[in-house]
Amino acid sequence: MKQLRPYPQAIVTRKAARSLAAGHPWVFEGEVLRMEPAPADGRAAANGDIVDVREENGTYQGTGLLSERSRIRVRVVSRNANDRFDEAFWARKLAWAWDYRRTTMGGRALPGCEPDTNCCRLLFSEADGFPGLVVDRYEDVLVSQVGTVGMDRLRPMLYPLLLETLRDARQDVSAVYERNDAPSRAKEGLPLEKGWWRGPDGSLPTPGTARRTIVENGVRYDVDLENSQKTGFFLDQKYNRRAVRRIAAGRRVLDCFCHVGPFGLNAAAGGAAYVREVDVSEAAIELARGNARLNGIEVDGAGARMGFTCANVLEYLPALSADRSRLRDEGGPFDLVVLDPPAFTKSRGTVEHASRGYREINEAALRLLPRGGYLATCSCSHFMTTSLLRRAIAEAAHGAGVQLRQVEERQQAPDHPILWGVPETHYLDFLIFQVV
Repeated sequence: MKQLRPYPQAIVTRKAARSLAAGHPWVFEGEVLRMEPAPADGRAAANGDIVDVREENGTYQGTGLLSERSRIRVRVVSRNANDRFDEAFWARKLAWAWDYRRTTMGGRALPGCEPDTNCCRLLFSEADGFPGLVVDRYEDVLVSQVGTVGMDRLRPMLYPLLLETLRDARQDVSAVYERNDAPSRAKEGLPLEKGWWRGPDGSLPTPGTARRTIVENGVRYDVDLENSQKTGFFLDQKYNRRAVRRIAAGRRVLDCFCHVGPFGLNAAAGGAAYVREVDVSEAAIELARGNARLNGIEVDGAGARMGFTCANVLEYLPALSADRSRLRDEGGPFDLVVLDPPAFTKSRGTVEHASRGYREINEAALRLLPRGGYLATCSCSHFMTTSLLRRAIAEAAHGAGVQLRQVEERQQAPDHPILWGVPETHYLDFLIFQVV
C-alpha cells in the first residue's frame, strides 16, 4: 500500500508544472488551482507550511514553502519525494552550502591576505535552496535577511544549525545580526525589525555595536552592519574589484558610485597614481574617506593619493567633460573610470528607461577617457540582461565616437551562485574595456 504523504497539497496548473520541471522553484498565485489537506491526517495548510506540489492528475512536482500573502505562492525546496523536512534535511543543505563556498573560494586568497571565506555570502536564497534567506559572513559575525514567511518560521532552527556547521569546520563565528528591515517583508505579512539574535536560550553574545572592521582582498573597511545598504557591504564584487586592481598601477582612477570606496581602495592597493571617489551620499563619502585613512592612504590636499567628491554622477561626468579646469581640480585627466551604479531598474516595465540611463553614464565616462584608457562598468539588476547591457554600452561607444576592446566579462562572485533555470539569480554583469 502506498504511504500517505504528511503534507498539505497545492494543486497546480500544467504551466506551473512545466516551469518547475525546467528548474524554476516558484509557483505563482494564479497557478494554484486549489489547496487540499494532508492525505495522512487531513491537516489543512497554514501560512509558511511545508506543502507538496502536484498536478491535477496526481503527478508530484516537488515540495516547498507556502506564502499565503505573496504573489509567489509556493517556493519549492526539494523535488525528491523521499525527503523529510526535519533538522537533518536542513543540516545537509547547510553543509552543502558551506562546502560549496570552501571549494570555490577557499583557495583563491591573494598572497598574504585573509581567506576569501572570511567575508562571503554563506546562503543565497533560492540559489542554495533556502528561498528568501540570505546570510552574509563578516569575519566573526553573521548578518541575516529573512524575506519569506516560511524561512521566518524556520530561522530558530536554521541559525543554530548554521553555527554548528561552521564550528565543525573550525570557523570562528560569535554573533548573528538580523537585518529584517527590507520593505519586501510586508508582502509576506512580516514585521520590519533588526537587532542581535540571542539564540534559542538567550545566551548568544550581543555586541554593543554593529560597526565592524573587516578585511577583503587585504583591504580594511569600517562597515555598519545595522544601517548600511544590503547587509553592510557589497560582497558580490570581491573578484571584480581584484580585476580593477590588476590594471590600476600608475593610473589616475575615477571611481563613480563609490559607496564606501572598495573599488577605489583596490585600485590604490594595485598602485594607482591617484583615485577620485564620487558618490551622491555624503555619509558614503565620509565612510570611504575613513576607510582610506584606515588603510594608511593620504587623503585630500596637496600630494594626496585619494580625493572625495559628493555629487550626482549623472550630472558630474558631463560637467567634467565640459570643464577641463574642473577636471584638473578633481585629479584628472583620468585613464581608468569605474562605474558601479545602483540598479536602474527593478521591474521589466522600466527596462527601456534603465537602458537609456546605462547608455548615458557609459557615454559620459567614455568621453572622459583618452585612447588607451580603461572603462570598468556594470549593472546589478537581473532585469537588465547581459544582452541589454551590452547593447547599451555599444550605443554609448558609438555616441562617444570610440571603439572598445573588451578585456574581461565577469559576473557576481561564486558565493552568489547563478542557478541555471532561475534567471533571477543572475543579476550582476561586469565588463572591462579599453578605448582603442
